[in-house]
Amino acid sequence: MIASLIAVLGTLLGSTTAYLLQQRAARAERAEVRDDTVRRDRIAALTTVVSALADHRRAMWVREDLRLSGADETAYQAARAESHTTRSALTAPLTTIALLAPDLAESANEAACAAYALRDAADTETLTALRTEAIAAADRLIRQAAVLG
Repeated sequence: MIASLIAVLGTLLGSTTAYLLQQRAARAERAEVRDDTVRRDRIAALTTVVSALADHRRAMWVREDLRLSGADETAYQAARAESHTTRSALTAPLTTIALLAPDLAESANEAACAAYALRDAADTETLTALRTEAIAAADRLIRQAAVLG
């Protein structure tokens, strides 16, 4: 009788232990999948913002270069419209970075402000210096993201 009781208790204890271990493994797997998804989303957001920064920086360079060189008004207005489009295209990725990677939001905003700073450059030399700084700010964002993982 005692042997039967011990066998039943052993079976129950073994089943309970197996159940708890399965639950723990399932929780760990869900956490790993969630972490991988968040990491993928952060990388996608960073890639999108860096691409949008490059597009806007290029558009601003073209626009301001046309202005400084005294180019045709039609060409300048087309470049100005393009720069407005690329600036607008930065809004969503910057917002996504702020939500998914708040630790990168300040660097992303600094990179955006550096691209915006190309506007109304005094001369071509200043425009080149501002462009170089905008590229450096985007590079700092990428380096910070790499460090933070």
